[in-house]
Amino acid sequence: MAVSRRVFVATAAVLAATGVTRPASAAHRAPTAPSAAQDPHYRIPVSPDDTEADLVRKASQVRPTARQIAWQRLERTAFLHFGVNTFTGLEWGTGDEDPDVFQPAGLDTDQWARALRDGGFRLAILTVKHHDGFVLHQSRYTDHSVASSSWREGQGDVLRSFADSMRRYGIKVGVYVSPADENQYLHGVYANGSARTDHTIPTLVDGDDRTPPRSYTLPATDYGAHMLNQLYEVLTEYGPIDEVWFDGAQGRIPPDKVEKYDWDSWYTLVRSLAPDAVVAVSGPDVRWVGNEGGLAREDEWSVVPVQEKDYGRTDYALAYDAPDMGSRDALVMARPVADHLQWWPAECDVSIRDGWFYHADQQPKSVEQLTDIYFRSVGRNSVLLLNIPPDTDGLLPAADVARLREFRERVDRELPEDLARDARTTTAPGRVTVDLGREREVDRIRLAEDIRHGQQVESFVVEAQRDGAWTEVTRAGVIGASRILLLAAPVRARRWRVRVTGSRAAARLAEFGLYRSRV
Repeated sequence: MAVSRRVFVATAAVLAATGVTRPASAAHRAPTAPSAAQDPHYRIPVSPDDTEADLVRKASQVRPTARQIAWQRLERTAFLHFGVNTFTGLEWGTGDEDPDVFQPAGLDTDQWARALRDGGFRLAILTVKHHDGFVLHQSRYTDHSVASSSWREGQGDVLRSFADSMRRYGIKVGVYVSPADENQYLHGVYANGSARTDHTIPTLVDGDDRTPPRSYTLPATDYGAHMLNQLYEVLTEYGPIDEVWFDGAQGRIPPDKVEKYDWDSWYTLVRSLAPDAVVAVSGPDVRWVGNEGGLAREDEWSVVPVQEKDYGRTDYALAYDAPDMGSRDALVMARPVADHLQWWPAECDVSIRDGWFYHADQQPKSVEQLTDIYFRSVGRNSVLLLNIPPDTDGLLPAADVARLREFRERVDRELPEDLARDARTTTAPGRVTVDLGREREVDRIRLAEDIRHGQQVESFVVEAQRDGAWTEVTRAGVIGASRILLLAAPVRARRWRVRVTGSRAAARLAEFGLYRSRV
């Protein structure tokens, strides 16, 4: 799919001259990049005393980091839930599984990588450890791992194979490391009530021949140190990691037992060892959209109010599933509890099957379902995280592989060549106009802001010139990194324009794409 990335900028002075309540934009050519003196500020403090105008002004000043910009450009990422649950049929393991149950005799991570590449995915995340505590790499810190299985005589390392295969096929590598660990609970480490004390990471064990170039002294509980040591292994022995995925689960332990996670120390270690990796979901870079259906809000803001909890964890100021996360009303609603306004874009996770782990009696979603999810995630300023679970042979099921290819082909037909890619473009106060050179039918419209300068657009209208008059084709609210609009029927016109009717500050558009689907 060809993607046009033309940048148009709306200046504050011209915006003010348009006379709209929430200023509309005027456009001229933008600078190629912010200067060094304008490094992004992804988090800005707020106060209960801030007025609505204060909050909107601060929101307009929030900028993404370089790692967040790179992540939002991925659009489609993959999850691979794989572990002892694949063989027990459970979704949540118990921690006391016999490691020997893990027997993926036909493991072929190159097959995974080819299927994901052909499906249009740019990053893949492996469940290196789920809540049961079974790990898919050769860890020094637990016996609940592939090293304790007879599979490949205890020498198997799924993470090694996975990372090598993904990079071989041009796919970035992510790791899911569950904070919960029911195996370590059974061993008296997880949720044992220990105090936070300083720990040296990595903590060398008997026979450990490592000579770390640098060690870290970090505060943690007994279990927090266990996690730090495993994170150190994962982040230093398997090549560059581009996403570290934490959830907030506690596992199925007694309700009076709680492990207060050492988020600050975990984040510090990740930032030190994988500086380009986004820390997702229970992390400061990427947030969970709030459902497991892969669906973003109609107006999904990347700038949202947050509060800090539990040793520095970035958390929602509003409910995680609030219908409105970042509008003016949402900013005001969150004012009593919010600590900051932060660039915290949404990740939409969903499984291709009903379960997250493989179950033989389940089948993949249809192409129509996946396409609808794409438009309601990627098309709504979010990144899609689609889970495709390997089976008991260690392969992606043939039906799922076929569906991934069909899904990519369908998206390519929905958004084929951008008709406006080489069209003549003009700008004026509050609008960008495209002349296609002749009348063309359009039924898909794609817009994007240049998010290096924040997310500013609150509302806009797309119009087509027909019989000499401009006619509204569609309108919507936010844009952000990606907004795709589907027209109910094709509209035929030569000249098209987008008018920003509401903006927090100078709005810069990076893309105004027009498409005629071939579905």
